[in-house]
Amino acid sequence: MAVAELVAKCLQAREMAYCPYSGFPVGAAILTTGGAIITGCNVENASFGLTVCAERTAIQRAVAKGYRRFTAIAVTCDIKDSFVGPCGACRQVLMEFGTEWDVYLTKPDGTYRKTSLRDLLPLAFTPAHLQKN
Repeated sequence: MAVAELVAKCLQAREMAYCPYSGFPVGAAILTTGGAIITGCNVENASFGLTVCAERTAIQRAVAKGYRRFTAIAVTCDIKDSFVGPCGACRQVLMEFGTEWDVYLTKPDGTYRKTSLRDLLPLAFTPAHLQKN
């Protein structure tokens, strides 16, 4: 899989965002270990707390399709002059499905910065912490 395809899919997903309150569209594209790409966009709600971020929409769609193992995610928004990462809640949700994700923070022009989920959420609480000794 080319990173360019993952980045292109997250840019396309951003166009589907439902964000009438914030005007801040976000798109995400997740790469499964099998090579499938699942996208998501943010979906806002008049009761702001019920808004779902693009990253969590993508994870929920992937899980609903039977995927549980992922290797990368690309995320984009409309901010042109800096790379923007997932919010803390999304970082925690992504961590549920493994710590070794590549994360591509993508600008609207398609340029990206590669980082990792572990770098974005150091000292994370993971499912391993719930294992009983």
